[in-house]
Amino acid sequence: MSILKPIAFGALLAFGMSAAASAEINVNMHYLKVERELPPTLSNLDPVPEDLGVSGAEVALKDNATTGRFLGHDYALETTEVYLGEDPLASAKQALETTPLLLIDAPAEIVMAIADLPEAQSALLFNVAAPDNPLRRENCRRNVLHTAPSLAMRTDALAQFFVKRRWDRLALIEGTYAQDQAYANALRESLTKFGLELRSTKTWAFDADMRRNAAQEVPLFTQELKDHDVLLVADEIHDFSRYIAFNTWEPRPIAGSEGMTATAWAPVVEQWGAAQLQSRFEKTAEREMLPRDYAAWAAVRAIGEAVTRTSSADLQTLRTFILSPEFELAGFKGRPLSFRPWNGQLRQPIPLTHPRALVAMAPLEGFLHPVSELDTLGQDQPETTCTAFE
Repeated sequence: MSILKPIAFGALLAFGMSAAASAEINVNMHYLKVERELPPTLSNLDPVPEDLGVSGAEVALKDNATTGRFLGHDYALETTEVYLGEDPLASAKQALETTPLLLIDAPAEIVMAIADLPEAQSALLFNVAAPDNPLRRENCRRNVLHTAPSLAMRTDALAQFFVKRRWDRLALIEGTYAQDQAYANALRESLTKFGLELRSTKTWAFDADMRRNAAQEVPLFTQELKDHDVLLVADEIHDFSRYIAFNTWEPRPIAGSEGMTATAWAPVVEQWGAAQLQSRFEKTAEREMLPRDYAAWAAVRAIGEAVTRTSSADLQTLRTFILSPEFELAGFKGRPLSFRPWNGQLRQPIPLTHPRALVAMAPLEGFLHPVSELDTLGQDQPETTCTAFE
């Protein structure tokens, strides 16, 4: 007894000192949500949730708190919404006065403008919404990490599936908006990368009411397409693509923005513990988890994981660890997630889904890589044009 008491007291003292040191770690984060002016669409069946993205961050905040409670780490998240006509840079400056950890839910040009602010040079910014490829390439910024997958990652996932199925002849219908064109260009790059043939392309420029005329217009519109195995649709604002399926001249699978889609997350992902995350999210938000929610969740969880593993809130310590080979995040996708040190993109499997089920999880078996099979999705290090991380 006389021997055990000092040992127990020493252990208790060490635990108390450790807990006291950990209790001093306070992590404040800020979610900056910039309102977009949405173009008119043919259907209003898919309203954008007002809490899109924010609810994903809030669920992750609870996850961080669960671990932090035992370690004495305290996490806080503040949200600012920038409405149309307001200055997002002014809001970003105000947020950066309170914390260097900023989640940005905004178009790519605003992400870059915020990253270039003098106040942001010593900050760590997480892009949770903008999928643009140039933001990970020539327009990358050293202080920006991306938890939203790039367009290239999504379109590479589709291309891998087509290769596995030997569906190597493709046709494409693309919309006229900038988002549609960017996605269509990413599709072209992916098809070339994986040796697939884009046999014909048409641009959708109709302004007719497809809710009434789809059965007449779509067959005529698709009749001229050369023979193909799959019809790709680039309609990132979800305007016309819902009317393409089952109305084409030739009966073919639809993929891209409609039919089989490749996204960061989908409600039909249930394996690898995903059902548990889906359930917790639905309990919090009273709706299904969407890709932007997942990207925001991953950003807050990445911060929490880095703080837990380093026992530090020092920004440079966190950034160095997040970009190191030691960082891993359990993302409920069957593989640990990590960040690419050459452009700050979160490596992650990409679900290929249709509205009722998961079709596959890319990268698919057989697509090998010397470092990580996840790097077969999107721009790999030998191909990168990002120099900010050198």
